[in-house]
Amino acid sequence: MADSQLLLKRGPFRSTWLRARKTRTQLVLSRRPRRRLGTLRWCGRRRLRRRLLQAQAAGADWRESSCLVSRAATRRPKTATPSPAPAAATAPSGPASLPIPPVRPAGPGRALVLLPLEQGFTFSGICRVTCLYGQVQVFGFTISQGQTAQDVFSTYTHSRLTINAVHYSITEKSKKEMKREARALLRSHLNRDDRCWLMKNFSPLCSIVMLEQLKTSTVNFLVSHPGLSYVFVQESPTFQINSEHLALRSVGIRREKKKNGLRLTESALSAMEELVTVSCEVDGCPVILVCGSQDVGKSTFNRYLINQLLNSISCVDYLECDLGQTEFTPPGCISLLNITEPVLGPPFTHQRTPQKMVYYGKPSCKNNYENYIEVIKYVFSSYKRESPLIVNTMGWVSDKGLLLLIDLIRLLSPSHVVQFSSGRSKYMPNLTPDYVDDMDGLYTKSKSRVRNRGFQLAEFTESLEFADEEKESPVVFTGHKLMCVQSDFAFRKTPRNRESHNKVLRDLAVLGYLGQLQPPVPKPLCPLHGLTPYQVPFNAVALRIIHADVAPTHILYAVNASWVGLCKILDDVRGYANGPILLAQTPICDCLGFGICRGIDMEKRLYHILTPVPPEELRNVNCLLVGAISIPHCVFKSQRGLEGTIPYITTDYNFKLPGASEKIGARETEETREEKVHPKPKLYRKIN
Repeated sequence: MADSQLLLKRGPFRSTWLRARKTRTQLVLSRRPRRRLGTLRWCGRRRLRRRLLQAQAAGADWRESSCLVSRAATRRPKTATPSPAPAAATAPSGPASLPIPPVRPAGPGRALVLLPLEQGFTFSGICRVTCLYGQVQVFGFTISQGQTAQDVFSTYTHSRLTINAVHYSITEKSKKEMKREARALLRSHLNRDDRCWLMKNFSPLCSIVMLEQLKTSTVNFLVSHPGLSYVFVQESPTFQINSEHLALRSVGIRREKKKNGLRLTESALSAMEELVTVSCEVDGCPVILVCGSQDVGKSTFNRYLINQLLNSISCVDYLECDLGQTEFTPPGCISLLNITEPVLGPPFTHQRTPQKMVYYGKPSCKNNYENYIEVIKYVFSSYKRESPLIVNTMGWVSDKGLLLLIDLIRLLSPSHVVQFSSGRSKYMPNLTPDYVDDMDGLYTKSKSRVRNRGFQLAEFTESLEFADEEKESPVVFTGHKLMCVQSDFAFRKTPRNRESHNKVLRDLAVLGYLGQLQPPVPKPLCPLHGLTPYQVPFNAVALRIIHADVAPTHILYAVNASWVGLCKILDDVRGYANGPILLAQTPICDCLGFGICRGIDMEKRLYHILTPVPPEELRNVNCLLVGAISIPHCVFKSQRGLEGTIPYITTDYNFKLPGASEKIGARETEETREEKVHPKPKLYRKIN
């Protein structure tokens, strides 16, 4: 009797489960909703079945929509309130019924994303983003309907980017009129099935985005090297292969969790809002200096601020003072750029030609601070004060690095100083105007040691070239406004692996610059050894090794297969009959670009230079500077199509030979001479 009662209790559960499974054969139900299925009444099971079929048609997976199903499948207490009509319960309207922003394939290499208001789509990879309807924001840059498509690079070396739907102003229209307007805009971009799918899930103030596959010669050149394909897309095993996964895979991107996306603190957003407001004024040309220790988000803040400013003004000036992690140029440069296009990726995806640039030749200014200050003065003299200026500084803010930062504040006279701090970074005093007034820098004195009220820096202002109307009045540096930003920037770098991580980013920047040598897509890639170099006579250019002392008899060995700066000096070097022409001192001169000295022909006395600099600019080059910035090893190791021994690569190398170690040959400075007189235990210098 007990067994028969037990069978009567289990019978309806099994039959209900079999009917539900036959209805949706492609859904994979977890065990928890399966148990709850037997507790639902007939109308509840019918409503649940319809919602599952709608989610499957929209491309959503059962496990991702289980949070919605679990709410609908919970047991309701028996009350006297009548149940709602089946039509109202089974016809959810708008994308609010979908648990995630739905994605739909729109052809080969294309995908549609429907973003309700204030929802985002976080992804990794590269794609071309077009806003078909509404308004979205990517990395602070606003993309509206009708604007040109933007190339977005969301890499694994930095925080993943998010496409956010933002509020936009519309006239008072009914939902029917808005759908009619959206349908008319989408008719030229999408077929009928895609338009019907969008109109079915349409809601007021939503945004429709088209994601397209993006292929560039620079990206193709980067991923052609072994081990660098992970930078853009990382394949991982997945058990949820549905229409959304296949659509995003055809585009070349992958959905990421929201926590992996870029997040800015409230203090950073408020500081950014104030800076944008000041820059949009009638005479708004503020000088914004961003400082802080390493790995606190200074570069991310600068990119976001540039994009925010470009939403309101046409251009932004950018002064790069960080030698190790440059934004728009290869490492080891101090440059001034005029930015007119948004920055939607890491530095190695947007290498650009500066307005003025000097090749410093090293990733750090240690042991040569005076030359660093002189180079910044030379580059800053080209700032025309016609647009806002953002100044990026180094992450070295302790000991002499802090004193050097005080000198920069007095030299550049910023109107706003954005200082980053973090609980995991070293202590840094607040750089208030009073603190800067009372502190001595490396080359400047405090306010108490000067007579005038402002900072009268005769030693700095003598070489600055100002406009004619500015030369009449003396240059008086007034105070600045300090804006403190608390950073919660998540990073996993430690003092042990930080240098190796930064070295990888510097190599990627060099590879991104060399990617300009490749022909445009869809032409195939050409190996570097297959490109035709320029032939430069010995007596047409002068040579200088920046970071080390090299014997004249070995100078050509140091130049061969090296990263060289193509510079222009004021001296005329055409009067020499033979070469090479060696410079006794490192000049402060304009750098027009970079290249690789692929080889040296001693018989014809020619340098073979491989560079993306156009020929009209190469006519002005009369100096080659070689620094501590090296060519990435993957360039030498991945020379395809060669038989036999690979050039410039050997396994038979003896570090005991004189000059074979990188510690030998470094140029002596005042500090190194003091170390010889008063040596410190276990302290060694390296040339990076």
